[in-house]
Amino acid sequence: MSERISTDDDERRRAAYLAEVLTALYPARSGGTPIEYIAVPDIRRPRVLVPSASRRLAATALRHYARPASRSARWKRDAAVSAIVTGVDRLLLPDRLTVAAGPGCGDVNGYLRAALGTDVHLCIHIGPARANRKPVLQLLNCEATTVGFAKLGVNGLTRRLVGAETAALRELARADLRRVRVPAVLHAGTWRDNTVLVQEALPGWRRPTPPGRDRLAAAMREFAECRGVRRSTLGASRYHERLRSRLDALTARTDSDATALLDAGSRLLSRHADRELAFGSWHGDWTPWNMAVFPDEILLWDLERFTEDVPMGFDALHYRLQRDMVTAGGDPATAVAAVLAEAPHLLRHFDVEEAAARVSALLYLVDLAVRYLTDRQAEAGAALGALGRWLLPTLLRHVAAEGGVVL
Repeated sequence: MSERISTDDDERRRAAYLAEVLTALYPARSGGTPIEYIAVPDIRRPRVLVPSASRRLAATALRHYARPASRSARWKRDAAVSAIVTGVDRLLLPDRLTVAAGPGCGDVNGYLRAALGTDVHLCIHIGPARANRKPVLQLLNCEATTVGFAKLGVNGLTRRLVGAETAALRELARADLRRVRVPAVLHAGTWRDNTVLVQEALPGWRRPTPPGRDRLAAAMREFAECRGVRRSTLGASRYHERLRSRLDALTARTDSDATALLDAGSRLLSRHADRELAFGSWHGDWTPWNMAVFPDEILLWDLERFTEDVPMGFDALHYRLQRDMVTAGGDPATAVAAVLAEAPHLLRHFDVEEAAARVSALLYLVDLAVRYLTDRQAEAGAALGALGRWLLPTLLRHVAAEGGVVL
């Protein structure tokens, strides 16, 4: 059974995070030029803040901040846009927040204006509770054109992730990617101890086309091969060394999830040390909401988890798991079991033979679980942070069954 956060707890966490974000972006508590934002849908459940100074800016910001996956969510977004355009937003979207913009680079507007050489207006995204949640800003110019997206790393984890995404995008800019397109880096720097990345605005808000299975698999394979493919035994691979180190770091924890994962991961690495695998790159979080498919290209963003030297096909496994859990609204434990059962089918486009596919799927689940525990997603209130409720039971059962143990 998956962990679900109550509505009251989610609202409490969003409100606390909203105050935290605004303090980080606009440290001046008084004076300066006031900037007013509309809280959408309201102050109790903020998903996005859009500038109220211009209806055109506000409407464009809301249209472009994301493309909701469900029909009902798109209807709500379109209703909010209509309210702004027709001038009834004070009635349907009454909640406003005002911040004080300081002089020079004292606030994020001033810093971005100096970095990009143009005035920008911000649309501020307020995401769900996660350890890696960070300020994400949609940047619009005075003509209401979305010119970029900015991310700010504000603590140890998010600074590392923003820095990793900057490096990944610069590296991928030199890769020969023909089926997918990733954003270009417009600016990278530091502001008030925050790591800043401004990247090109890919038009993911346009109406997409359905991602045909073969086309998506071909794009994932191209991406996996973009930094080269290496074959070796698991035990001799850089992936083994890296995952072993990450597992060893869990020994400092005393909780049952960490203990169980450390044992299962260690047994898996030891048991399959002599198995030959192909290793390539993976996006790290290739999901339906981190891409947009069009007839001529697939747009791909959020590359903060990009990693080289992982077993081929990790992106296909991750996409299937996340799609089943989030987009399709399925039970997470059932989704984990489905990924393991269908691993040979999911990895056939990567020329991974059946036995290796099952090992790769188990390695992927260990890798994902280590990420959740290392980032302390449960402590941050992430909806799927408690691994013992969905991921670990199935993983442990399959690792034990491999060794002839029945749980």
